[in-house]
Amino acid sequence: MTEGLGEWDDELDATGADAMEPTKDDENAPELFYPNVAEFVNEKLATTYRRQTNVGGGVTWCPQWWKHAEAISRLEALWRAWEFLRLDGTTGMSVWWRDHADHHMSVLLSTDGPFKGCSPDDGHRSKLGPLPCDEPPVGLF
Repeated sequence: MTEGLGEWDDELDATGADAMEPTKDDENAPELFYPNVAEFVNEKLATTYRRQTNVGGGVTWCPQWWKHAEAISRLEALWRAWEFLRLDGTTGMSVWWRDHADHHMSVLLSTDGPFKGCSPDDGHRSKLGPLPCDEPPVGLF
């Protein structure tokens, strides 16, 4: 699903170990409610964050959201935050909606966001290229 997206490629930590492999700390972590971001988006987010899309240009969504690197990153962040905050029985869900869902979904659904050109009816349209970048001067970083 995410092959070749760069930041999602397998990474090794400083010791050469696979950073995605579970550690002892991971064994003590609570069990995930949703096993992956796709199930979170399909079963939780899409069913609760309901909006009328692509009508009058107000809200844009791509049914193939996984083809947008920015969407994957933002939706993964939403899922991870939800998994953590769902365990807070006091204000966890309020914090998730206010600080995470509303922020990221406003960006994702905006008419100038990563889904620009896509629509639920017509599907995915790859129209946006990466931001232009010049090489920084040698030795700056």
